[in-house]
Amino acid sequence: MRAGVSTATLFGRLYNEDAVPLLAEWKAGCAEVFLTSFSEYSRDFGKLLAERKGDLPVHSVHVLNTQFEPQLYSDHPRVREDAFLWLARAMEAAQELGAHFYTFHGLARLKRTFRENVPRTAAKTREIAEFCARYGVTLSYENVEWAFIDRPEAFRALKKEYPALHGVLDVKQARISGYDWREYLKAMEGCLTHVHVSDVRADGGMCLPGRGTFDFDELFSRLRDAGFGGPVILENYGNDYGDFGEVKASLEFLAEKAEKYSVK
Repeated sequence: MRAGVSTATLFGRLYNEDAVPLLAEWKAGCAEVFLTSFSEYSRDFGKLLAERKGDLPVHSVHVLNTQFEPQLYSDHPRVREDAFLWLARAMEAAQELGAHFYTFHGLARLKRTFRENVPRTAAKTREIAEFCARYGVTLSYENVEWAFIDRPEAFRALKKEYPALHGVLDVKQARISGYDWREYLKAMEGCLTHVHVSDVRADGGMCLPGRGTFDFDELFSRLRDAGFGGPVILENYGNDYGDFGEVKASLEFLAEKAEKYSVK
């Protein structure tokens, strides 16, 4: 296992083109690049980041979900075509960065009219994943409280219909959803590509890993026992810390755990 940082942690503090050199300076094990606006979904922006990241490995990319991901599932031809146009641009950026995975939220459960149709969702997800694969990028569905994978059973059901499905475990989103992160891990075992981590204080507020009450020893040991050897990526919000030195210290905390629990 290795420890990384999502540039989402620096969102609102640094633009991506300034965030990736900082993570490279910290010698992070890897990064997830959070592409956050339409102007960043392009091959040219991917090239800019690739020039600035140095030797920093980029494991995955993430996009601002509601900008086009739910529309990829639309039955309206024009809506769907435009969504795939933006997906192509995001994947071009990912390709330039050498990212292997795309952290995907997909459908959003934001409307009262939302109706779950797992076979249809699986068929559409396969189509989206195959599109991403043309760019050398693997789609990986993340558990998110307000999105399609809002509970462990949703992942199991989708994977039953689409066995090639990959998953991203987010411990923060598991907590928000009211489901135990261990249940998500069981559902994603064998197809888990990376993990998003943060910590939580006794009062329920989110904080950087190593500063709260979350049991990281149990997390890393369970990941190891599940055969997982991929990245554990720090993903916090910009108001969860004071200065960047705190983020660096938290990265080092995770790196120590990754080293301790990695399969030798």
